Amino acid sequence: MSLAPRAPVASFRLRILFRGVFALLAAATILLAVVLLQDEKERSYRSYQKDLRKTQSEIMARLRQPSGMLALLNPNVSGMPPLQPLVLPFGALDFDDPNRVHQAVDQAGCSVRYPDDSTLCVAVGGTPAAAGFLYAVGSFVSPELSRSDANPFDTEAMHRTIVRMQVGEQAHTWLALFERLSAAGEPLVRGRILAFDTTVDGDAASAQPLRDFRGGLWQSPACAGSGVPPDCLRRVFYAMRLPVKALRVPNPKQRAAWPPPILDRMRVHLTILAPGHGPALFDSDAQGAEPPASLEQAVQALRPGETLAVARQDLREPVLSLKGRDPEADRRSPLLLLLVNELPVTLPSAPVELREMLVTPAGSYEVRLAGDARTIDPGLGAIATRISWYVGAMLTAIALAWLVMEVGLIRRITDLSSRAAAVSKGVRKGASSGERIVQLEVSDLRGPDELGILAGGLADLLQRVKDDVEREEMRARQEREMLEAVGHEILSPLQSLMVLFPDASEPAHRYVQRMLQAVGVLYGQASPREALKAARLELMPVDLDKFLFHVASNARFAGIEGVRYEPLGRPAIVRVDEFRLEDVITHVLRNADRHRTPGSEITLSLAIHDGNRALMRIHNAGRPIQEGLLGRMFEYGVRDPDGDGEAQGRRGQGLFVARTYMAKMGGSVRASNEEGGVALYLELPCEGA
Repeated sequence: MSLAPRAPVASFRLRILFRGVFALLAAATILLAVVLLQDEKERSYRSYQKDLRKTQSEIMARLRQPSGMLALLNPNVSGMPPLQPLVLPFGALDFDDPNRVHQAVDQAGCSVRYPDDSTLCVAVGGTPAAAGFLYAVGSFVSPELSRSDANPFDTEAMHRTIVRMQVGEQAHTWLALFERLSAAGEPLVRGRILAFDTTVDGDAASAQPLRDFRGGLWQSPACAGSGVPPDCLRRVFYAMRLPVKALRVPNPKQRAAWPPPILDRMRVHLTILAPGHGPALFDSDAQGAEPPASLEQAVQALRPGETLAVARQDLREPVLSLKGRDPEADRRSPLLLLLVNELPVTLPSAPVELREMLVTPAGSYEVRLAGDARTIDPGLGAIATRISWYVGAMLTAIALAWLVMEVGLIRRITDLSSRAAAVSKGVRKGASSGERIVQLEVSDLRGPDELGILAGGLADLLQRVKDDVEREEMRARQEREMLEAVGHEILSPLQSLMVLFPDASEPAHRYVQRMLQAVGVLYGQASPREALKAARLELMPVDLDKFLFHVASNARFAGIEGVRYEPLGRPAIVRVDEFRLEDVITHVLRNADRHRTPGSEITLSLAIHDGNRALMRIHNAGRPIQEGLLGRMFEYGVRDPDGDGEAQGRRGQGLFVARTYMAKMGGSVRASNEEGGVALYLELPCEGA
């Protein structure tokens, strides 16, 4: 039979559908990226002025902090050795309270930190009121500072500090001696510092102590590392105020410029020595020093396109001019940047400039922050460049998927669909089974891919179904002929047996009568299933307790040994066909006999529940029934897949007969795995229910 020709209209419609879907998907991907980019630009433009004011607030807050003022007052100081004195954001330091001195230094953040965790801040006051003094505040770690009872002029027997200051070509030297004041054994070591100007002769013995010098030190009672006090390294804090003639204001009544211009040429070197000639406990020129925060670090909030200018009111030139960095300048595509510029949004009226005054001890500063919303575009261009890679990857994937679908699937699916439609049309149109199923020709569609396997599988399955239908028809025909022949052959000897056992009280008479009825049901029917469904039952009242006792007693005549009945002890009247009910119980007992543990008993019991339902229970010990088989075991032709060879040869008819007869008598049958075995329950309505 030839296949119907391929339907060109359907194939063309399918191609249009797939191509339209892929084109729409590609357009939606591009449109989604553009819409998201436009929305991001619109939101960025709308919030730009608010973000700019927020940036101004952050910068001003940082500049108003002592560390920000320190960076503002010292814009050109590197903070690296040799140290240049800084201008503090405070008018002066209160040396009457050493704790307040260190607290002020920590707040200002003027300390240079060294690799051994030592610190040093060399600075001057922020106003002319503190002119003439140089501050040196810091800390270092040292063993316990010892009290010296040596000659007070033997400087090498004491802890001492040498301060050298270079101003241009001139050099100044001070020697500061540490003297312990606290008694031995006190956890906190306290001491005072005496300073001498040794610039001329370099000897403290011939110099007088500086009158305006103030200084002190104290050593923490806790260890700075491992060990136990006092035999461990402990942190020493010190603070010194050195009078320096070069920093004095000539006429205090006149307004002097501060900080003094000489400060830019000052360099300070500080060395702390232990008693004796050992290595220095601290050297301010040590390598690896970490300087204080600069003004650029204090205003890191600037974004690309924004500029910050800080100018002192009494000076013409700005102290600081910074511009926001654009770290992604090399990552922008010119075409995408042009696209971002062309996206329609509502622009601000003009570039924005914000001004604010900052008052410090050294004077007032004007802080100007300028920005333009159009400077957002380069940043959006960088974002668009990153997004373009994902969009390009998605479009490439869509194109590859379309190509694979077009070449490898759509054409072959159309061919397979048209041929399958021709086969389906022939199946519906044909009259006989042989004509309804035709061969599906897929030799040109077979292949190693999924569609080829599917086409081959459909063709093989169709051929297998056709062969199975033919074999089933032949088997059904042979079975019907066999049943007719068997019925004729069995009826005659059974009738002769009835003559041999005419007494109804004999067990053999009962079984022969049952066989005659069974043969009468099966004789002349098309199949056992149809014969059982067409069988007519004669219902009559039966005492189920006595009936089950009789069946259990005669089970050995049917080849079933070890059947034990547990009597109910009172009548249980039901309306049943006595012979059909005996067939049902015999089928169930045979099934239990095949699957029970060798040598174990089969228990038969009866109970009345709900007042009008008789429940028979047949239990055997053995392996449980598979869960998937519990609901199907009463269907026709279902057999135990794990049974022996004899069981595999059975027809799967016994339990189907039991369910059919029970249904005709108004009852039901079910199975359950319990008590180390299997139990089958047969339920019937009692008389009068």
